[in-house]
Amino acid sequence: MPAIEVGRICVKTRGREAGKKCVIVDIMDDKFVLVTGPKNLNGVKRRRSNIKHLEPTEIKIEIKAGASDEEIIEKLREMNLLEAMKESVKIKLP
Repeated sequence: MPAIEVGRICVKTRGREAGKKCVIVDIMDDKFVLVTGPKNLNGVKRRRSNIKHLEPTEIKIEIKAGASDEEIIEKLREMNLLEAMKESVKIKLP
């Protein structure tokens, strides 16, 4: 099971969105991925993120690379994960 893959739900560990959950939408290269919250769900904008600033969870949704925010929200609704995505996580940095 690869940790960084399209559809994997992660927690952002750095920046102003630290502690918020996001979904990997696309893999840009070996250091960056495209993530989204989606913004109207939990405030995480669609943007690139360094993989060192993400903590993958065991949850994965089935989406295609480059999926729209609407498609992601629909998959989250199907899996009853909308409320879980809105919750923030307390980050402990070393």
